[in-house]
Amino acid sequence: MDVLLGVGNDANGDDGIGPWIAQRFEKPGWQSIDCFTVPENYTGEVKRLQPNHVVIVDAADMDLPPGSIRVILRDRIGTATFSTHAMPLSVFIDYIQETTEAAVTLIGIQPHSFEEMSQDVTQAGERLLQILQSDRIRELPRL
Repeated sequence: MDVLLGVGNDANGDDGIGPWIAQRFEKPGWQSIDCFTVPENYTGEVKRLQPNHVVIVDAADMDLPPGSIRVILRDRIGTATFSTHAMPLSVFIDYIQETTEAAVTLIGIQPHSFEEMSQDVTQAGERLLQILQSDRIRELPRL
């Protein structure tokens, strides 16, 4: 079993891309969870599932063109800005890795608008869904 966690607030335009992905992602062997802005509230469920791989999708300001998709490496999390979380994602990722021994991949999508979901980000979400469905995460550029 693998787990996809969509993080963000869909009331804040592009910040809702994580939940948007989580609500649309379906793949055998995967559990998809819309975490809203509090992924830490789902640690019990993630631990219960004992995944091999956890993918976290969130809007991230990476100083890139809107809709850019990047895998954000653990040591580069501080170079991206995540606006809506009570707990830093780095702390959450460390906890998930320690309690499940799962590989964790953080995927950021560069937002454009916090008023409505922009076309750039929606198109990026559609591309990312295709990448996730076809197991091509390794093809994504790294930040």
